[in-house]
Amino acid sequence: MFLNTALEILLGVGLLFGGGELFIQGAVSFALILSIPQLVIGLTVVSLGTSAPELFVSLISVFNGSDSLAVNNVVGSNIFNVMVVLGSSALVMPLRVESRLVRRDVPVLLAVSTAVWGMSSAGRITWQAGLALLLGLVINTIWELRTAREERKKTTDVEPEVASKNWHWAILQILGGSFLLTIGSRFLVRGAMIAASLLGVSEAVVGLTIVSAGTSIPELAASLIAALRGRTDLAIGNVVGSNLLNQLLVLGSTAVTSGKLGVGVELVLINRDLPIMIITTLACMPIFWTRGSISRLEGSFLVGLYIFYLVDQVLPYTLPTWQDRFRVMLLSFVIPAIIVAIIAQSVSYWRQLR
Repeated sequence: MFLNTALEILLGVGLLFGGGELFIQGAVSFALILSIPQLVIGLTVVSLGTSAPELFVSLISVFNGSDSLAVNNVVGSNIFNVMVVLGSSALVMPLRVESRLVRRDVPVLLAVSTAVWGMSSAGRITWQAGLALLLGLVINTIWELRTAREERKKTTDVEPEVASKNWHWAILQILGGSFLLTIGSRFLVRGAMIAASLLGVSEAVVGLTIVSAGTSIPELAASLIAALRGRTDLAIGNVVGSNLLNQLLVLGSTAVTSGKLGVGVELVLINRDLPIMIITTLACMPIFWTRGSISRLEGSFLVGLYIFYLVDQVLPYTLPTWQDRFRVMLLSFVIPAIIVAIIAQSVSYWRQLR
């Protein structure tokens, strides 16, 4: 039974990866034909493709009555994107940070994340809140498109062989990717629900770990490939754009389609995981400030933080007697060290400005 469940999860992840890659290729083809800058492509088109697995998985989870799996998938994916996707990409190649990310996109992401936390504080994201998130998506997309038009004249990085693709083929790629995403999300959700019952853990933990990592594989693949090709702005834009879409599009859609009551949010998510999601976004600001890039050291710092987060998730179910000791270590050493590092980087940045 356990082997079949593991195979079902792996099959779902594989289909999500293939579908997300096909979707991205078709979407990027359109963007390149229109000569949209790479950073804007990452923030909009690529992030839409890489967020498609989260959207399909969350919607199917809601239809199956698993609200906690849907919401935890989004939060876990956002944490995974910042810590693992961004960190791993920086380990491959130091990531150059565009100034507009610091000035506009990361502050917008921080504001949206804080708003989602506030909407969830009552233990439920209502359909009215979902509509507000979708409205925010429309406003942000219009803003991005206006930015694309303003920066189009500066664009010199269009690949001729990609831009010349037939738009009919791009549509087929998008449709084929959507089909694979639908099938893959069904396998992953069903396997995750069975795994939760077999392992004796809650769907929330499975959503924050297995499902979120599985649905974030397209983000990881897209950013790593972009970093290997030297497209560091595309790698960063993909992460920031995906985290925005996960909250505005995925959470908004699930809340609206779930009915009058909206989607339920577990108390542990409100008290622990949503604040962690906001803190990781806030921590990006001083990291982005330093020399206009994310170094390999900072990348390893982010990946290490995710390992601590993952251990804290699984300890209660594997070594419960060690949980309190581990959290004491986090509160006594790790978190203070992080705060000191953030303050030091911020002070260094403002001194450089002077």
